[in-house]
Amino acid sequence: MDTEPLPFAKLMGLTVLSVTPERVEAELKVRDDLCTRPAVLHGGAVMAFADTVGAIATVANLPPGAGTTTIESKTNFFAAIPMGDTARAECTPLHRGRTTMVWQTRISRSDGRLAAIVTQTQLVLPAR
Repeated sequence: MDTEPLPFAKLMGLTVLSVTPERVEAELKVRDDLCTRPAVLHGGAVMAFADTVGAIATVANLPPGAGTTTIESKTNFFAAIPMGDTARAECTPLHRGRTTMVWQTRISRSDGRLAAIVTQTQLVLPAR
């Protein structure tokens, strides 16, 4: 897998901790510019974090030359992540097929409390 960070992941400040075909782990420091008010991580930032991690997981499972795009995403929010905290994502497969892959990303706060679960479907785009 390319080690150069994705432009949007770099903008968000996402740090990839590990990548295997079975699991991707990443962190995101909650900064003021990623927050809503009161100073907690914006729901859209949570979703973008999970979407990026799910795309990384898909790429780790693609055949050579293939690509991917998200075609569906659902988020359940359970707890806010305050500014200054670090969100941690753990992404695992629910389905890894030839044409689609479905990933579940659990996002937790640094105290271990579950903040969100995101389930997304990635379309596998054939090599051109």
